[in-house]
Amino acid sequence: MKFSSKISPPAETILIGKIIAAHGIKGAVRILSYAESLDLFTSGTPLWVQPEGAAAIAHSVAWAQAHGKRVRMAFKGVDDRDAAEALVGASLFIDRALLPDLEADTYYWFELIGLEVEEMNGRRLGEIEAVLPTGSNDVYVVKDRRRAPERELLLPALATVVQEVDLAGGVMRVVLPEGLEDDA
Repeated sequence: MKFSSKISPPAETILIGKIIAAHGIKGAVRILSYAESLDLFTSGTPLWVQPEGAAAIAHSVAWAQAHGKRVRMAFKGVDDRDAAEALVGASLFIDRALLPDLEADTYYWFELIGLEVEEMNGRRLGEIEAVLPTGSNDVYVVKDRRRAPERELLLPALATVVQEVDLAGGVMRVVLPEGLEDDA
């Protein structure tokens, strides 16, 4: 059964999810999505499917829909449960160039993870290791592995805290909220 292309992935792909199960008998799969919306899974979107330990293979989205807290989706050419089950455990990537442009001062999480975080006076606080979504705003998990590997600083992603994001320079400059100054 031929359902994929042999072309190489683009130079910059972004991890957007993982196939966690086959769904039904017609080749659909369930996805654990790392994306904020279903927009990346629209019909015709090319995704790279990479099973563990194997090369990535291009697949085109046939359809996708929200399914509880997950996404139910089908790829063009994946027409039966056996083919869908063969994809379980694979990671899903998208070409960076296909991501929608964001508003000014808005960033994708993958752009922020790894940034050095420092106060406006230049004092290093650590680097962003994760982003936690909350109901009102995201929270940046900042760790300084050089000084205190087990300690983490939870910074709210608020305009009053984040003063500057320099992606090219790899740094985020912040003003610590009251109460966090003593802990940093």
